[in-house]
Amino acid sequence: MVSVRSVVDRVGPTLLHALQLPDESPAVADVVIAEPGGAVAAGDLVLGVATTGPEDAAELVKRSAEQGAAAVLLKPPLAAKPAVKRAAKASGVALVQVHAATSWAQLVWLLRTVLDALADESEDLDPGSGDLFRLADAVASVVDAPVTIEDTNSRVLAYSARQDLTDPARVATIMGRRIPDDVLARFRSRGVFRELSRGRQTIFVPAQRDGTLPRLIVPIRMGGELLGSMWAVVAGPVSDERAAAFADAAPVVALHLLRRRAHTDAQRRASAELLRGVLEGRANPRKAMAELDLSDEPHRVVVIEVTGGDGRDAEGLRLALLERISQGIGRRPVATELGGLLYAVVPDRPGPGGWAELRDALVATGPSRRSGAPRAAAGAPGEIGDLSASRRQADEALGLLRAEILDERVVTFDEAWTALTLHRGATAAAAAKVAELGPLGALRAHDETGKAGYVETLYEWLRHPGDPRAAARELRIHPNTLRYRMRKLLELVPLDLDDPDVRLALITQLVALRWS
Repeated sequence: MVSVRSVVDRVGPTLLHALQLPDESPAVADVVIAEPGGAVAAGDLVLGVATTGPEDAAELVKRSAEQGAAAVLLKPPLAAKPAVKRAAKASGVALVQVHAATSWAQLVWLLRTVLDALADESEDLDPGSGDLFRLADAVASVVDAPVTIEDTNSRVLAYSARQDLTDPARVATIMGRRIPDDVLARFRSRGVFRELSRGRQTIFVPAQRDGTLPRLIVPIRMGGELLGSMWAVVAGPVSDERAAAFADAAPVVALHLLRRRAHTDAQRRASAELLRGVLEGRANPRKAMAELDLSDEPHRVVVIEVTGGDGRDAEGLRLALLERISQGIGRRPVATELGGLLYAVVPDRPGPGGWAELRDALVATGPSRRSGAPRAAAGAPGEIGDLSASRRQADEALGLLRAEILDERVVTFDEAWTALTLHRGATAAAAAKVAELGPLGALRAHDETGKAGYVETLYEWLRHPGDPRAAARELRIHPNTLRYRMRKLLELVPLDLDDPDVRLALITQLVALRWS
């Protein structure tokens, strides 16, 4: 059983502080964001993200308790308001205060990570995630300082108790689950990561002018490979004996990291193979939902193409995106790589873990499609059994981006319906060779020899009926030039542009030329 107390203890006082813990409360099951009139399931940790005042917060506490929630999480000053605390005590539900600077999105991810680790510990399924936190506590007692265990990308894998006795840089590291970029730059400028790569047994970094406390750092290696590092926030220089004891713990941590990596890699390979079956329509939908832990709600298939060829930068961006999707989207995020493209299955909903969050992340990766930033397309939302269709739609929409028919870098199948309609119609019309019918061929031949621009002029004239100024703007010519061209082309070929069927036939031909 995962209790509210065990969750609060694991996350630690840096981020969470329990204001009210009843003697008995339901086992924690999941994390949900409170919505007006939204349902809460038994055992949920309810996050009061949009709660605005004490009365609103007290009502949220009462409603959550009635629906069997395990705890309500609020930020100050709402959490400590007397009316809110009274409501929690009277309802018998746990009340937890969240650190004011904590990002709600980060907290959702962190809480779900902690819930997975605690559940795995209780079921003895995970070969190392729970042990890693206990190991961090053990190492902290050896060096007598708060410790974090980090991977080679400076992401926090586990941390010990007493993090509230550190400095703002460490607090930000725990909150963001990785060393912040500005702090990372300062350590890099001091040569810390260069020394880590060289295999130094211990590295001491003195206090810095901005108030960052000293650090004692130990690399975690196995067989010559750097697996990560341990960081202790210390008061000052550490004795040789204590530093040696700190370093002696590294091989034990390395074993846990190797076990953890092997377990994670096996899970990822199995999930990727099952996802391929889902995308190709081979997998049983119920099995996919159960084994991939997909929620019972509409999902989209998202295909992501990293531009810029097969260079190291493109490969690095592919891996970074895959890692981001695998860690930050969905209850148990599902992503794989097929034919050089990344595919992800995400819930079609706003907020943390949904398509909206992934879309924002993809848009933020670069200012334009010419910058080497990824292009991405999402299929229409559907049930789990419809994901293979969503994959085909995503591929079709990506084809429009590759052909530069659309100016965006990130699109959805349902939003791009006009472009898709024209493209499909143009493809069918081109296959039927409709552009070879009638007098259009004479205009095309004249343009090829004289470069008069008659075909382009006719296309824009038909697209902007009765508005020669708009058509001229598209062609970047004067309206009088447009009128002159139209008069000359009508002298060249017999076209009754007053006949609506003639206009419809011509636009079909011209769309087939431009879009196929």
